[in-house]
Amino acid sequence: IVSAACLAHDLGNPPFGHSGEKAIGTYFSEGKGRTLQAYLSAKEWDDFTHFEGNANAFRLLTHQFQGRRPGGFVLTYATLAAIVKYPFSSQLAGSKQKFGFFTSEEEAFQKIAHELGLKKISKEGEPLKYCRHPLVYLVEAADDICYQMMDIEDAHKLKILTTQETQDLLLAYFPDERKAHILDTLKIVSDTNEQIAYLRSSVIGLLIGECTRAFLDNEVQILEGEFEGSLIKHITERPAAAYQHCAEVSFKKIYRSRDVLDIELAGFRIISTLLELMIDAVRSPEKAYSQLLINRVSGQYNMKATALYERIQAVLDYISGMTDVFALDLYRKINGNSLPAV
Repeated sequence: IVSAACLAHDLGNPPFGHSGEKAIGTYFSEGKGRTLQAYLSAKEWDDFTHFEGNANAFRLLTHQFQGRRPGGFVLTYATLAAIVKYPFSSQLAGSKQKFGFFTSEEEAFQKIAHELGLKKISKEGEPLKYCRHPLVYLVEAADDICYQMMDIEDAHKLKILTTQETQDLLLAYFPDERKAHILDTLKIVSDTNEQIAYLRSSVIGLLIGECTRAFLDNEVQILEGEFEGSLIKHITERPAAAYQHCAEVSFKKIYRSRDVLDIELAGFRIISTLLELMIDAVRSPEKAYSQLLINRVSGQYNMKATALYERIQAVLDYISGMTDVFALDLYRKINGNSLPAV
């Protein structure tokens, strides 16, 4: 279940990752999408202004797209529940922009929560909120471990971090005796990328052990729905300090590097432009240009739905399903900067 959930949990992420999520949300809250608020309910508006990849993954896996079978991917309830890191509605997203399901999938999540016996926190009449499924903590831990370690290894390959910096960051997880053994092992190969890969896998192994222990130590609270925070916040002192230092270095040197920021800037423009054109098209489908755009979209997306909320969702389904390269290619073609080979 955890393996399947780990593979599935990022399926709903739009092009350009977290910056893509932000680009979609701010198109509605700050951009030209603000004019749509008057035509949507408060809950529907929150879905769009707080657009979230996790909620979109749950939609992608459970929604019946045009011409497809009911139940979406028809995964087990346990697998679906294990990807919902934030089991509450968009009305409770707050400043962190995190929530677990759109208004359109509320009923589906309620059914899953009831069948699995997830504890409901919200009272009658309040926005929906549940305790997490216990396996969410393991999926979250796998995500926390992997993105942190892989980003540092990638930063080394891209020469954002030096070999010495990277080695120091990863060796800090270990006590002196284990560190000496690792340094001896590094001498077996001269390839620096291979050395960093070995260090990275060693740290991942250590963190898996730490998070496993944290899960077992807190199993009763987790099952009762009373556990606070993530497993990575409950690891022992040395690896916790090393992980925190890695997070600080990543934020300062990797996520705020010029190349990353340039991609985010481009991503904002690409996603905003595609959203503007596609939403205009589904709002005014009788226009000739709208027909050209709509005809380019796969028939599985219900661009002709009766409700505006559903038509906008169809646009978001289409755009969020793109890769970075596909989104860039479509943006160039729409702007007339690229044409298919004749």
